[in-house]
Amino acid sequence: MAIAVEIAVQDVVGVRIALAEGAHRVELCSALGMGGLTPSAALIHGAVALARGSNRDQFVHVLVRPRGGGFAYDIHELATILGDVRFAREAGAAGVVIGALTDDGRLDTDSVERIVDEAGPLQVTFHRAMDVVADPLAAADELVALGVTRILTSGGAPRSIDGVARLRALSAAFAGRLEVMAGGGVSVDDIPSLAATGIDAVHLSARDSARGAPSGPGGGDAIYDITDPAIVHDALVMAALAR
Repeated sequence: MAIAVEIAVQDVVGVRIALAEGAHRVELCSALGMGGLTPSAALIHGAVALARGSNRDQFVHVLVRPRGGGFAYDIHELATILGDVRFAREAGAAGVVIGALTDDGRLDTDSVERIVDEAGPLQVTFHRAMDVVADPLAAADELVALGVTRILTSGGAPRSIDGVARLRALSAAFAGRLEVMAGGGVSVDDIPSLAATGIDAVHLSARDSARGAPSGPGGGDAIYDITDPAIVHDALVMAALAR
């Protein structure tokens, strides 16, 4: 059976491309250059409407991350996370993508438990905060007990293709209990080797860039990210052939 392909997208056009090319789901986010942050309310509504219009109610998974700079959150930031999870659920998203650690890099089980409770029936993906914890196998076991659906991990390496040993270990240890999705620098050519580890899915941004109009000294770079339909298509083809 082919592994699933998740595409990280930052706009409605990206959602439309992922739907048209047959991706299994999207991680909806903003600011991928910072590792991804929570998308806007209007973007969530637009993405859910597109998915529902294509009879893909399980398609949109919303990244909930209030800021860059690590994954240890104070009570005010946790309140923001819980509010954003509630909004995503009420807006009709199929899942949320979250992560919370303690200051010393351990799984913040209390925060994750509260987030999972707020998510209710939604699928919950624990994101690449997994690649920070000292003992990912123990953390994954805790996540199973907390009701998390899947983990997104590069196997602790800068790129998933360099973390195949850990991906293989996680896949073997948690088969049938926790989905393992490889993400982090994934290229289309990496997919067969990643699939061979036993993972359930791959995650990639399929990004290209485009040049907009000059934005002046206060508007940042005129170059911005777009989703490349050819990369999405090739990833789906490669994933279908990988197993």
